[in-house]
Amino acid sequence: MEKVSLVIINAPTATGKTALALELAAKYGGEIINADSMQVYRYLDIGTAKPTLEQRSLVRHHLIDVVNPDEEFNAALYADMAREVIAKLAQKKKKIFIVGGTGLYIRALTKGIIETPPVDEKIRGYYKQLGQTHGKEYIYDLLKKKDEAAALKINPQDSVRVIRALEVLEQTGESITAKQARHSFADSPYNALKIGLQIEREEIKQRIAHRTANMLAMGLVEEVKDILNRGYKENIKSLQSLGYRQIINYLSGDYDLAEAERLINRDTWQYAKRQMTWFAADKTIQWFTPASYNTIGREIEKFWQESGRV
Repeated sequence: MEKVSLVIINAPTATGKTALALELAAKYGGEIINADSMQVYRYLDIGTAKPTLEQRSLVRHHLIDVVNPDEEFNAALYADMAREVIAKLAQKKKKIFIVGGTGLYIRALTKGIIETPPVDEKIRGYYKQLGQTHGKEYIYDLLKKKDEAAALKINPQDSVRVIRALEVLEQTGESITAKQARHSFADSPYNALKIGLQIEREEIKQRIAHRTANMLAMGLVEEVKDILNRGYKENIKSLQSLGYRQIINYLSGDYDLAEAERLINRDTWQYAKRQMTWFAADKTIQWFTPASYNTIGREIEKFWQESGRV
């Protein structure tokens, strides 16, 4: 069976993914499937840098505004919904662009979710208690003794992943690294061209600062107030995300607006660095500068030609 061809534009935040994707999709008559974990939420528009209604009127977008701010959403749900959209677009012979910076969503779509057992709250609670009593180093040392291969791949300070590795080992008798290794050989149901946008770090910092200032000028504070006025609680997952958390703290009187802006910039930069690390590990991504529009276009046309889509 012939695989569906996808053009995936993935890169850290504030690198120009949206602008590039809009230009390419408009040129080639394609449609865009969102791969940003925050743009799936309704009402969170300014703080998630969602494409505007005008932009969405020029190129059709999918998987934007699909759940309310307090609804559960994760990589598995995303992959299921995205595959359904892809199947429909493929039937219509549409060019498909997957665009976003949530690497886990893209991996779930192209490779599926690693098969691990569901959380056993009793086991998790036991290891959490050990961590709270003895510290992160204690449970990390425990993992090193029980599963050295997993410990070597996990940051000792990342207690969430340390505990998950211990859980999987205890529940299945198999290292989580063995499961990950098997999964890495899973065959993708798609033929994908991955385009990454590479920008110097100082420029990304400047772009982040410029974007934050624009978000505030466009009414980010009012957007947060509106969401809270709709009855959504401050502590829901979506409102603990970048931009929203800092504005909520500002509204609570924890600090002034200038400090909120500084913290948004700082935390967004930290997030961008984590994205860089994630995408750098994917050796299938082809990297370009945002100014390489013509080169990117030629690469995409060549990809479609070779996969029989042109």
